[in-house]
Amino acid sequence: MNNKSGTTLGLVQLALFSAIIIIMAFTPYLGYIPLGFMNATIIHIPVILGSLYLGPKKGAILGGVFGMTSLLNNTLNPNLTSFVFSPFYNVGEIHGGLRSLIICFIPRILIGIVAYYVYHFINMASKSKNTHVISLAIAGIAGSFTNTLLVMNGIYFLFGTSYSDARNIAADSLYKVILTVIATNGIPEAIVAGILVAAIGKIILKIKHI
Repeated sequence: MNNKSGTTLGLVQLALFSAIIIIMAFTPYLGYIPLGFMNATIIHIPVILGSLYLGPKKGAILGGVFGMTSLLNNTLNPNLTSFVFSPFYNVGEIHGGLRSLIICFIPRILIGIVAYYVYHFINMASKSKNTHVISLAIAGIAGSFTNTLLVMNGIYFLFGTSYSDARNIAADSLYKVILTVIATNGIPEAIVAGILVAAIGKIILKIKHI
């Protein structure tokens, strides 16, 4: 395959993964699952799979697409704390601005990058084909936790008092609430990501090497 054909194929594949992310994001109760105070999500899964298939640079682009859908979703369908993801949504005098863009995009861009290198590091370290599925599962978990941990800690460090006020909780209890969200949302999301990335990733990576 010449360079031009390879580039075209890569762009088509990137577009397909991006389309999957967008369809999931704007299909009710599929990509974003409303919880009242914020949304749970499984959109990190195609970002992880896309990064494993296309490489970390395109994975970062897919993470950016995820971030953009998050910004649009929180602007058009806001919830109590959407200001942490959208600079275009305010709650009284509380607004996100640049901080919301950091939370909306940086963790999502890093999802695929982290998952890609975790997967390849484990494979290189083990040098055994028997760990292939395990490395996929761990990559899925790592990518998912990258999103959850960076988003929730970003909220704590960048919004702190504003987030506490919006949710009507005491400021000194905020990190306990953050840890609760990580435990109740982040851990199930990571488990699901690990299972799906292991199952689907094994198939798409096999197709890639045919």
